[in-house]
Amino acid sequence: LQFGKSISDPYIYVLSVCTFTVKDRGHEACVPGFQVKHYQVPYNGPFQEGQALLQVEFNDCAGNENVQFEVSDHSFQVDGDLNLVPQQDVPYSSPVLFIHGLSVHADDMAQVEVTGLPVRSPHTLRNILSLGQMLPHRSKRALLVPPMIVTENQRAPFPRIIGRVISTEKSRNHNFRLTGPGADQDPKGLFTIDIHTGDVLVSRSLDREAIDSYQLDVSTTDFTGNLVEGPAILVITVIDQNDNRPIFKEMRYTGEVLEGSPTGTTVMTMKAIDADDPATDNAALRYNIVRQSPENPSSKMFYIDAERGDILTAISPVLLDRETLPTTKYELEIVAKDMAGSEVGLTGTATATITITDKNDHAPEFTHSLFEAYVNEGSTGVVVNLTVDDRDDPATGAGRAIYFIINGDPTESFEIHTNPDNNEGMLSVVKPLDHEATAFHTLLIKVQNEDPLVSYVGYGPSSTATIHVTVLDINEGPVFFPDPLTVIRMENVAVASFVASLNATDPDILQIQSIRYAVLRDPAGWLSVNPVRGTVNTSASLDRESPYVHDNKYTAVFIATDNGSPPATGTGTLVIHLEDYNDNAPYVVPSVAQVCEDARDMNVAIVEGRDKDLTPNAAPFKIELGKQPGLEKTWKVTRLNSTHSQIMLLHSLKKANYQLPLLITDSGVPPLSNSTEVKVQVCVCKRNKMHCSSAQSPQCQHILFLLMLKDLCCCYWIGS
Repeated sequence: LQFGKSISDPYIYVLSVCTFTVKDRGHEACVPGFQVKHYQVPYNGPFQEGQALLQVEFNDCAGNENVQFEVSDHSFQVDGDLNLVPQQDVPYSSPVLFIHGLSVHADDMAQVEVTGLPVRSPHTLRNILSLGQMLPHRSKRALLVPPMIVTENQRAPFPRIIGRVISTEKSRNHNFRLTGPGADQDPKGLFTIDIHTGDVLVSRSLDREAIDSYQLDVSTTDFTGNLVEGPAILVITVIDQNDNRPIFKEMRYTGEVLEGSPTGTTVMTMKAIDADDPATDNAALRYNIVRQSPENPSSKMFYIDAERGDILTAISPVLLDRETLPTTKYELEIVAKDMAGSEVGLTGTATATITITDKNDHAPEFTHSLFEAYVNEGSTGVVVNLTVDDRDDPATGAGRAIYFIINGDPTESFEIHTNPDNNEGMLSVVKPLDHEATAFHTLLIKVQNEDPLVSYVGYGPSSTATIHVTVLDINEGPVFFPDPLTVIRMENVAVASFVASLNATDPDILQIQSIRYAVLRDPAGWLSVNPVRGTVNTSASLDRESPYVHDNKYTAVFIATDNGSPPATGTGTLVIHLEDYNDNAPYVVPSVAQVCEDARDMNVAIVEGRDKDLTPNAAPFKIELGKQPGLEKTWKVTRLNSTHSQIMLLHSLKKANYQLPLLITDSGVPPLSNSTEVKVQVCVCKRNKMHCSSAQSPQCQHILFLLMLKDLCCCYWIGS
């Protein structure tokens, strides 16, 4: 119920019924609240400031501690002696006053009727109430509809009277009618009205959290249903009960605070909600820490703001040291209680886990000032692991280490990296070391953190260390120089011709060792090597046109082995660049040509000369008719360029296959020639189709006849 609202009708008389629950306490039952619900005060003129008008009877059954009273007209108050007194001179009062009494144990209403008030005109009342000209003209007929209240969660019996509507023109022939949501609209049937008396009743228990107020229309009708008065608005307010516990948005909260933070540093905020009326203590929450685990070094390391829910540090920054605390995580049990934290308040619980985070207040330190490593010459990889101590969190930049080589590695043969699993420094050899060049290395190493140190901490002598690296001597394999070895040789040189002389040396200059050579890979099997001197000779003819030769180069691999213990080997490559020799006769393509027997164009084909050899042992080519007599009467060969020639017919031929002998010669010194034949098919051409003979050519038939005749003559001579 909200008091202090402007009164807009001087003719309204208020009647409200308060309900309460009586708890059975045996024969000496105490009912919390007003022991007398209705009072009367006679009006004998203006009420004077401080004048005690009456004494109310209120008992919360717990000593009346911290009881608060509120009067509907703020010109009045209830003092410490329970007297109703004006706070100022009151020339005119409302006909009814409501007194609300509230404590932890009681919540009740009382009504005070002011009798003997003089009848005031509306104009005078408007002036008293400071309403000016805002009040509209009223008809004589009016419904007096006071606001009503009903407490949620009431128990049976129902229905219960919660107030009364008064008609100034009530007649026995008039009936009261109640309409609107909660009466004849959803939720239907919550409220009814006695058609004769105007009593308003609630029919069942209400839930303020569902609907906190109802606005209904009240009117009067005659027996025929015609409207007589109204409608007037009836406001029914549902009074809250503390029937909802505080609920945290989450069951578990997490927060963190940096070690060494000042006392009073905010860590996190706990937030609970309460579905009860936020304007009452039913939803006034207070927060409290009821448990801290662990309790070391103090059971009150954290403090929570009771009203806001902010968790703050309550421990000295010196004690809030992550490295000395028994744990880095603290668990707090937080309780939120409504009723402003009073004993009767309902509670909700949540857990807050606070992590003490690390700052870089400890420099990493090597566990030893000197480390030693041994590495075989010629090898690479990790040779030693460096260990450090750092009290900061290894999972953060404050504890992760970075290593640097600050001296002793001019050739950059070493690298150092951090092992992410254990924070150790892994020193590696990245360039093979040579015992004969340098047998001993001294490195100076520095370690620091990924994050910078706090201003009051610095890196000391323990953040540097020395590493002695000893390079162990091993039997190294012979080394060829140059590698690869490239030589130029003519193909087709005689077998056992000298090709090259291999040169392999032993890096182990402090030892006297001999070297022997052998062929490791010789794809064509053309080479041999002297095992002692390393001279390479041909064991077969070198052929530039071989499939083992690529880009005129033939590659072989040799191995050199010393007599150390154990023996060591090395490999070297020999590349022979082969020069061309005119050892391949040229040839022509294509070998078959076709022409129509009635062709007007006597050009038969264009042939191309080809040669496996290189220039100048190949083109230009000379292509001409063979040496057989009479060919020049039928055929003609004309040169087109250095590689191509034109074959032409000098007159038409009948359909048949003809073998045309050709002679092709390259430009080598000395030149090579090749006698070849081109098969010319003279065909019948009809409708863009060529019909060619598959029989032997006339020349070929003639040759076969001569051979057969020769065989017959031979047989006859032998027989005779």
